[in-house]
Amino acid sequence: MQQRWPGQPSVWRRRVRAFMIFGLFGKKNSNRIIVDRQYAALTSAARLPLFYTDMDVPDTVMGRFEMLSIVMILFFRRTTASATSGQELAQEIVDAFFQDIDHSIRELGVGDQSVPKRMKKLAGMFFGRAEAYGAALAARDEALLAAALVRNIHPQEEAPPSMLALSRWMIKAEAALAVMPEDRIARGDLSMPAPDE
Repeated sequence: MQQRWPGQPSVWRRRVRAFMIFGLFGKKNSNRIIVDRQYAALTSAARLPLFYTDMDVPDTVMGRFEMLSIVMILFFRRTTASATSGQELAQEIVDAFFQDIDHSIRELGVGDQSVPKRMKKLAGMFFGRAEAYGAALAARDEALLAAALVRNIHPQEEAPPSMLALSRWMIKAEAALAVMPEDRIARGDLSMPAPDE
């Protein structure tokens, strides 16, 4: 299977940072309907109850951040290899993702002066996960991916769950996304495969 992730994670990191700096709260999106439809599909996928009831993702604020990060990472990995329209959509989805994080932080009562610091921390967490999960996904290594998921989703737990079920779903999801037609991406109609019951 062709690897759909840049060889240098730092290149992707710089690209996403540039999107954040120049895109966040920036221009009016000309493809607002497409962006909104795709972002809604991604966030809905991250909220599927099975991830929280059967795959050991905690149903907490941070658990939901972790699951949304996973879905976004899978989406970005797919669109990295897309045509120009898919990459432009990915840029606007990055903007929407970090706007959503900013909004959520403020809703939790974090003061305006503390928001940039929190955003920087969460962005750093996201980039770190993108690199760790990306390496394991590229190798299709369930155990390596599960170990990274445990470190990030269940840190400091004495007896954490194995996270193998989520790891297997991520690898299957990436394979399914790889064969999804480009026109679906251009329309904002990319869908994440549902986890098995």
